[in-house]
Amino acid sequence: MTATVTPVPPPSTTTAPAPPRGYREALTRLRTAQKRTPGAPGYSRFVNRKLGRLIAAGAYVLNRTPNQVTAVSALFSFSGIAVLALFPRTGVVAAVVCACLVVGYAFDAADGQLARLRGGGSRTGEWLDHMVDAVKVAALHLAVLVSLFRFDPPEHLAWLLVPIVFAGTATSWFFGIILVDQIRRTDGRQAAGTGPSPLRALLVLPSDYGVICLLFGLLATGAFLPVYTAVAAFNLLFFVASLVRWYGELTRADAAAATHES
Repeated sequence: MTATVTPVPPPSTTTAPAPPRGYREALTRLRTAQKRTPGAPGYSRFVNRKLGRLIAAGAYVLNRTPNQVTAVSALFSFSGIAVLALFPRTGVVAAVVCACLVVGYAFDAADGQLARLRGGGSRTGEWLDHMVDAVKVAALHLAVLVSLFRFDPPEHLAWLLVPIVFAGTATSWFFGIILVDQIRRTDGRQAAGTGPSPLRALLVLPSDYGVICLLFGLLATGAFLPVYTAVAAFNLLFFVASLVRWYGELTRADAAAATHES
């Protein structure tokens, strides 16, 4: 299945604002140019977006491109995933994996902000960003599977199903989010909802990729597998609920379109 490509808008005929002249001005410009994401969970919304803003402003001053920032994000993320799969689960490994994933996620938040600061993104940039995300959400949980199997096989091998299910949930959810977003953009609609809710952002924290990154700080402790399993279960249930919500939203959109055409 091929996702719809959203056309790049033609160049604006109006006078563009003058580019920022330094780090502080770039940071100020970014604070007023944030993407509306009413469903974003707490860490992504309150922490990672701000970290990304700091990185984006610095990258702008250094004349870096969004694709270069995406590449740095991939380097950190996949380095952490590789360490997870290749080395026993010690305290040092836990710290390295957690730090790499957190930093990689911060750079992931920066590439889009840098693109907006530079006047807009590109098809290539959007494709690259989504491809890196698609690979890492699957590879992270498969690396957990490899780590468990190689270095600390659980007494009951059924535990190995947890990262397999988590990988399937994460990849399916990512595909669903991207596809629904493309359909909304093609229809000229925004995400359903009345607006950002701080309470909801906190309630859905276990679904936040940033919180999952932090979870690997427990990697060398006995708490990791039970907590990881609980987070996996939450994500599976939330994914099913999202499927129901998306199906209802698209069904209503189809009905509205049919009524309009008639």
